[in-house]
Amino acid sequence: MAEPRSGASANQVPVNAVELEAVLERVTYANEETGYTIARASPAGAGSDLVTIVGPLLGAQVGESLSLTGRWSSHPKYGRQFEVWSYRTVLPATVQGIERYLGSGLIKGVGPKTAGRIVGHFGAGTLEVIDADPGRLVEVPGLGPKRTGMIAAAWEEQRAIKEVMVFLQSVEVSTSLAVRVYKQYGDASIGVVKNEPYRLANEVWGIGFKTADAIARAVGIPHDSPERIKAALQYTLSQASDGGHCFLPAPNLVADTVALLGLEAGPVAKALGELAAEGERVVADEIPVNGSRVPARYLAPFFHAERGLAAGLLGLLDSGEDRLAAFRTVEWDKAFAWLRRRADTELAPEQAAAVRLALTEHVAVLTGGPGCGKSFTVASIVALARAKGAKVMLAAPTGRAAKRLAELTGHEARTLHRMLELRPGGDAAFDRENPLDVDLLVVDESSMLDAILANKLVKAVPPGAHLLLVGDVDQLPSVGAGEVLRDLLAAERIPRVRLTRIFRQAAESGVVANAHNVNQGRFPDLDAYPDFFWFACDDNDLVADRVVEIVARRIPAKFGLHPVRDVQVLAPMHRGGPGAGNLNARLQEALTPPHDGLAERRHGGRVFRLGDKVIQIRNDYTKGRAGVFNGTVGLVQSIDAVDQTLTIRTDEDEDVVYEFTELDELVHAYAITVHRSQGSEYPAVVIPVTTSAWTMLQRNLIYTAITRAKRLVVLVGSKQALAAAVRTAGTGKRHTGLTHRLAGPDDGRPGRSHRP
Repeated sequence: MAEPRSGASANQVPVNAVELEAVLERVTYANEETGYTIARASPAGAGSDLVTIVGPLLGAQVGESLSLTGRWSSHPKYGRQFEVWSYRTVLPATVQGIERYLGSGLIKGVGPKTAGRIVGHFGAGTLEVIDADPGRLVEVPGLGPKRTGMIAAAWEEQRAIKEVMVFLQSVEVSTSLAVRVYKQYGDASIGVVKNEPYRLANEVWGIGFKTADAIARAVGIPHDSPERIKAALQYTLSQASDGGHCFLPAPNLVADTVALLGLEAGPVAKALGELAAEGERVVADEIPVNGSRVPARYLAPFFHAERGLAAGLLGLLDSGEDRLAAFRTVEWDKAFAWLRRRADTELAPEQAAAVRLALTEHVAVLTGGPGCGKSFTVASIVALARAKGAKVMLAAPTGRAAKRLAELTGHEARTLHRMLELRPGGDAAFDRENPLDVDLLVVDESSMLDAILANKLVKAVPPGAHLLLVGDVDQLPSVGAGEVLRDLLAAERIPRVRLTRIFRQAAESGVVANAHNVNQGRFPDLDAYPDFFWFACDDNDLVADRVVEIVARRIPAKFGLHPVRDVQVLAPMHRGGPGAGNLNARLQEALTPPHDGLAERRHGGRVFRLGDKVIQIRNDYTKGRAGVFNGTVGLVQSIDAVDQTLTIRTDEDEDVVYEFTELDELVHAYAITVHRSQGSEYPAVVIPVTTSAWTMLQRNLIYTAITRAKRLVVLVGSKQALAAAVRTAGTGKRHTGLTHRLAGPDDGRPGRSHRP
């Protein structure tokens, strides 16, 4: 099991290279984006003195014996260090080294105590026994057949993964991808990588076209091959969907792919035509826009989701059944009087209109900003429906939003994923053939609905049931492709009520008042409210310092809020000093610093510690009771070095276990981007607003960030940047065809296709 791993090609080692064998003792810094790592290592035969090693070391684990290629140099501040050009893992030769290697957590099921027993029994021949005759491990006191089998399987998987690593190194691809590739393809990994590299972009999470393209070039696939062009077209559409678009106009798609590949337009257009003719991965359609027809090209899942969603909504609207038929003949004056006695509060006219709409129309949308009474209106709708014996279900896209919906109505609310019981692969247990048993379904935070999730939702609503979508259309649109709430409000067929009146008590809150100021293009009042604060800091490099001080010290001292559980930093972007990435590192240092006895686990450029706040960054249908989904937040509860697992307590109060190899699904969440905060609500939010995020500064982004706060908003940064954000209404609409499809059979009415 001697396996080279490299941050540079083995064919590029300079003639003046120096070899150093050492055991990796600890990692002090690692940049996940570049792979650059600073670590301390114990050289072979050099006593106990540690040396500093620097370079591309991502993938190397503490406790591994490494053969490093590089050179010695002297840093003006940090002194003598070894610059690593490439490295490979080697198996230790001494009894002490073998025991340390096995006990370092590299092999699942083996901790320091078990390693000591194994090496005590087999001595210097330990690794040969595990490699060639692992059944002999049962000879070790305390190791039964089950534990022995687990150790043997983990060892074999490590060996197989490292064979993939060797091959990936030969084609100059980061070895951190090896585990993902191996888990997807198993023993077929090398064959797929060598012969079908573009499959990786579609089938392995975290590997995109550019990585697959690098492999393809290394294995000799021509730069103008149709396979490469078709993969690039799908990648371009995938990138567009990541930006929220359901489709791209064909000329835009061809132009973007030409720019990506550096080829002429002819072969790209030909490949697109072939893809569309096949109809499996790319679907061609036409969307009417302003009197002309746009040649729209969809990735198949988005085309089918958008078309299915429109058909489902029209089917509900036109249903001859009515599960709430009692409300067709209800005496509304008496109904509203009953609500008034029950809640000791009168519905405003527009709220009353929303109540009637939701209970008499099969599909309805309720929208409005903070303080306009959406929550009270929803509670009233639910109360009346239940009073008539209706089966009511409440749902929201996130755990936090579902909790809030349950609190305001006094009834159970679930996440959409749990309600639909999504399964591995994304299929739902409840769909058109097996609909939910519900008369009224209320979905809050509907601005978060993307086309694919909305389609799954509508499929599960039975004929005759009522669907009420509640949300704030002025917030940022969904992270996923589509802008469902806006498209519904733009469709004449969809009944809707927009609440506009701000109630007096809410207007006294700076959070509510300034959210409306921003939404209407007015600069927020920074000095008039006890729950809205401004800290000026025009130096972008110092904003992070100020944010850390506010979160870790000022807010807990003044308001008694917990800096991890109650305070959320919302950054306009991920990169840069005031970005979520750097702020997470700084806040972790301040709130969960390392200390003796505190368990931690390094994965790539991140280190996870007990108590860390983390967020899931992909849908994983295999985890938890019913999957764990993009945007789920939790706290690290335990880290088990022997079983190589980390347990998260999510904001839905569920304990979810992650293998160490799965930690790339998690990132720290002391600071998150505003986009990731959608659907959540926090006691306090801290928002850095700086000129370094200039391209992201838009009105709906600041508005969304402010409206995430329940009690307290703190803005930190530049008034120039804040003013620019308030002035900037937005960059345009997404490419979607839902509004057009909701017009029913194509009648030539204009759709919406406006590119940012």
